[in-house]
Amino acid sequence: MKNIIIASTSTVHGSGYLEYILSELETFFKNANNILFIPHARPGGISHDDYTKIAKDGFSKINKTIRGIHEFSNPVEAVKNAKAIFAGGGNTFVLTQQLYKNELIAPLKEAVNSGTPYLGTSAGSNICGLTIKTTNDMPIVYPPSFNALGLVPFNINPHYLDPDTSSTHMGETREMRIKEFHVYNTPPVIGLREGSWLQVRGNNIVLKGNLKARIFEYNKPAYEVDAETDLSDLK
Repeated sequence: MKNIIIASTSTVHGSGYLEYILSELETFFKNANNILFIPHARPGGISHDDYTKIAKDGFSKINKTIRGIHEFSNPVEAVKNAKAIFAGGGNTFVLTQQLYKNELIAPLKEAVNSGTPYLGTSAGSNICGLTIKTTNDMPIVYPPSFNALGLVPFNINPHYLDPDTSSTHMGETREMRIKEFHVYNTPPVIGLREGSWLQVRGNNIVLKGNLKARIFEYNKPAYEVDAETDLSDLK
């Protein structure tokens, strides 16, 4: 049975790394003391080792140990043997490229669909959807495919931002960009605001956190849903 947390971000304003969700993660990872970390998204271009240290420091607060997948000689076996998996944020195109390069797409899907607990934040959440076409990141590398893990039957837009009515900026809003996506694509998109996450248990998907999410469906007006809304039928 799938057991997934798809979080908009690792850090909310005014708090430390994963601090806003640590109590949830303590329960989520209760049966896994060791967590396999996928640092390939490399926020700001930092090294895999430096990113892994950030994750280690964050999880040490709930007495969990972290090991980066880059430390293993066989990444595929590392995924297959993992008791739990965390894919961090950064650049979604880089993360996706590296997953394809290391032949990890199929093993990750199999592991998570078989019940290995999986936490994704930002880029690590983007790859849970059908494709990465609704990421906010620059395409600084070219992955072999935009197809992602397909752990949920829709796309994710982490860090969803509402229009700033006081701004003089005349560029596209996040909502406009998602509407552009729906000119050429039909899957729904969930706009996850900072501090929100999706809890996936088997086929059940529920919005968690204190904020609403914005839902975009093909040929329908966008709408808001409250925390604790069941989104299992969104497809």
